Formats: sequence, C-alpha cells, structure tokens
Amino acid sequence: MAFTGISYLAVIVAAIVAYLFGAVWYMMLAKPWLAAVGFAEPPKPAPAPFVIAFLAQLVIAYFLAGLIAHLGDVSAVRGLLTAFFVWLPFVFGTMIVNHRFQGSSWTLTLIDGGHWLGVFLLIGLVIGLFGI
Repeated sequence: MAFTGISYLAVIVAAIVAYLFGAVWYMMLAKPWLAAVGFAEPPKPAPAPFVIAFLAQLVIAYFLAGLIAHLGDVSAVRGLLTAFFVWLPFVFGTMIVNHRFQGSSWTLTLIDGGHWLGVFLLIGLVIGLFGI
C-alpha cells in the first residue's frame, strides 16, 4: 500500500529522530522507569527490542505521513496537531486503560506516555517540515 506523494526520506528521517529521542528519554529516566516496571536491575540488553522499536517507528512515520497528507496541506503545525490528536486518544488513552488493568503505576504510564508523545510530535514535525 502506498500513499501518493509521501517522501520516503522524510519517513526515514522521522523514524531516526524519534528513535534517538527514545534513547535519550529512557536514558534520562532509566531509574524511575526501572522502578516503575519492577526491575531491580536493568535487563541484559538484547538487539531484538531495539530493531523492533525502530521498525515500529518506521511504520508509525509512514502512516502518520499518509494521514497528515490526507488531511490537506502539509506543514509543521498540521504535522504537530495531527500527531497530538492521534497520540492523545489512541496511544495515551489505550495505555491508561491497559496500565490500570495491569496494575501498573501512574509513573510508568507517564514515562511511557511521554515517550510516545515525543515520538509522535517529532514524527509529525519532521513530516510537516519535509512537506511530504
């Protein structure tokens, strides 16, 4: 499936920027995140989650670009607004429900939700700046 006029370069750049943001976000919040998840020590690093995370962000960037383009003129503001309007109900809302049923702490919800807000906003901004 291809959306007409999407810049694959914009999608790749957006995914890279979002991925790097996630690395910085979780490095800064490593201790509270580990406590919120219930780990005494960080798990042994494995490459698979990092590869999966990047591939997922490529998919998010591609479909968010398609949605932004579908809504009309592509701009940084439209990219940011679209990203926020997708994140709030579909990502953060879903996380709130899942975390409440899982008994997770609000700290975990806020850390992970903040990460995904940053990811979506950065992808929306990059897509908007590239102009699809």
